[in-house]
Amino acid sequence: MLKCKKLLGTVLAAMLSFSMVACGSNQSSGNAASTGGSKVEVPKINEINLDKDYKDLKADITILTNRTDVVDTVYADYAKQFMKLFPNIKVTYQGVTDYEQTMQLKLSTGDWGDICFIPTAIDKTEFQNYFIPLGDSSTLDGIYNFGVTSQYDGKQYGIANGGTASGVVYNKRIWKEAGITTLPKTPDEFLADLQIIKEKTKAIPMYTNFAAGWPVGAWDAYIGGTATGDSDFMNNKIVHMKNPFAKRSDGTGPYAVYNTLYQAVSKKLVEDDPTGTDWESCKGRLNSGEIATMVLGSWAVNQMKAAGDKPDDVGYMPFPITVNGKQYATAGGNYPFGINKKSSNENQIASMLYVKWLVEKSPIYDDEGSIPALKSEKLPSLLADFKDVQLVVDNPAKSGEEALFTNINNESEVGLNKDNNKKCEIVEAALHGDKTIDQIMDDWNAKWSAAQEKLKVEVNK
Repeated sequence: MLKCKKLLGTVLAAMLSFSMVACGSNQSSGNAASTGGSKVEVPKINEINLDKDYKDLKADITILTNRTDVVDTVYADYAKQFMKLFPNIKVTYQGVTDYEQTMQLKLSTGDWGDICFIPTAIDKTEFQNYFIPLGDSSTLDGIYNFGVTSQYDGKQYGIANGGTASGVVYNKRIWKEAGITTLPKTPDEFLADLQIIKEKTKAIPMYTNFAAGWPVGAWDAYIGGTATGDSDFMNNKIVHMKNPFAKRSDGTGPYAVYNTLYQAVSKKLVEDDPTGTDWESCKGRLNSGEIATMVLGSWAVNQMKAAGDKPDDVGYMPFPITVNGKQYATAGGNYPFGINKKSSNENQIASMLYVKWLVEKSPIYDDEGSIPALKSEKLPSLLADFKDVQLVVDNPAKSGEEALFTNINNESEVGLNKDNNKKCEIVEAALHGDKTIDQIMDDWNAKWSAAQEKLKVEVNK
């Protein structure tokens, strides 16, 4: 089987709300820190006033990030802007390649810096081993979006670096040149449009990014709210569902998502050699119109725009599934910022100041085209084609079932939002014609059912 790298996924998160929420608290985390000889408490993030607090704090903090492409430019500029407000705090960024695996190793040592994006592989029960709580989840849920993935036992261990909506990046000029004037709303319409693009233009209709692995694994992000319109599907329903990957008569659900990928490959509506794809170069190729379409989160749009001299040609459309006459799009958080439990208290406070400034004051969401973490902010302009689309954020699991999805997902080895190889198998099967999509989905259903039975999970008939 062809090798695929590990998904650097975004896991879906807390309820969206874009009304201003007042915040305040009189309690602190209880950690003592020294500033100028006096003892202070490490605050909760909602207690901090960036205009007044900790102006004399001295610290030197290091931030680890997977964004090696902007670590020395855009992110370095953020640090400079912050240091003008807090001149006694030095902020240094460090880029990390192969982020997930590298960070898991670094976290185990405790000696890795002060702020990082919390790796998706870190289980919620382990947050307290590596990170400080930033406040009470019940309070911070009212202030920030996408908090559920970094909450445990009533505490908030991370604040999302904004969020994304699940859709499709496309070159608007190529779609127009193909004569397509209405965006597709169903898988059949989408595949038909890709066929038209193949016949009427020189562009690759859809680029899989198979060789990188994680872009294929990212199709998992579309099977929940996007494909069902149901905010309970991923964390509450699929765990109790019989045969969740079965074909539905209305063209919705997980099967419809994976079948769209399978059929696009099977009908040769993708690159000639998926094993030869290249992630970095594909950005410029979509910008120029050599590639017409890629299924990626909205975070990718600005990267595609910046990769060439035709940024206005890059657009973002809803994923082509319609549920009872309406389209939906899952919205989920990007990596959450976490603060090192083993940092000095001075550095913990300085890190909290920087995280709060990033998510509330910096231009990061305009720069990255992401949905703001702060609930009072507006949606980005890149979601203009989503004006009639309802955003769906996954509800958290019910009390007592917080680990159920993870347990079934691991036991079954289906690997949703975790194992790229399972999704790469879909591409391989479509390329070689050795398995149908029905055979693949039947296998996943059998494994899911076996895991439910082994874990003694009640299954709804």
